[in-house]
Amino acid sequence: MNHLRLLATIAIFVLLAACASGPRPGSAPTINPTEQAVKAYRIGVDDVIRVSVWQNPDLDVTVPVRPDGMISVPLVGDVTAGGRTPEEVSAEIKSRLEAYVRNPQVTVIVDELRSHEYLARVRVTGAVRTPISVPYRQGMTVLDAVLAAGGTNEFAAADRTELYRKDGDSTRAYPVRLDRILQKGDLETNYPVQPGDVITVPERTF
Repeated sequence: MNHLRLLATIAIFVLLAACASGPRPGSAPTINPTEQAVKAYRIGVDDVIRVSVWQNPDLDVTVPVRPDGMISVPLVGDVTAGGRTPEEVSAEIKSRLEAYVRNPQVTVIVDELRSHEYLARVRVTGAVRTPISVPYRQGMTVLDAVLAAGGTNEFAAADRTELYRKDGDSTRAYPVRLDRILQKGDLETNYPVQPGDVITVPERTF
């Protein structure tokens, strides 16, 4: 009986050690579709905005959003664009132009999404050839981002790589077995990434 108890105790310790040493079941990060697709784009600083007024080409203008979030429109003057949708900006310009133009038809188009390009990025830091911040692309994985950083350097502890992802108000870390991905083609932890992710490759301890 004592022998059986001893074996059971050893089995429990082995099981606990196995659970502590590797990723737990269900610990793989999940993709949040709302982080990948923007339903209502809100204009940001440095975006380039094109304002068109139908049958009034003299009022058409293409301008970048200033650091104060404003754009300048002929006759109207400064209009707040930062943090608003193109439709909201269009409605304000139309309202203010009615003092000068009969029934103005205003279209606001974002020509260049410069602020979105900055926010929708994946960053790779630590023991890589070139720590970088790369624009997110649909279907991008951890491996894609690391290769864009030139791969790991000679000091990397690749199998201790972590993928950090915002989860509500907190940040979660997911273990990435990068050495297995690079050396053995084991893609189990080659997780899909999403905008805002940070991949950190630590250095070895000597």
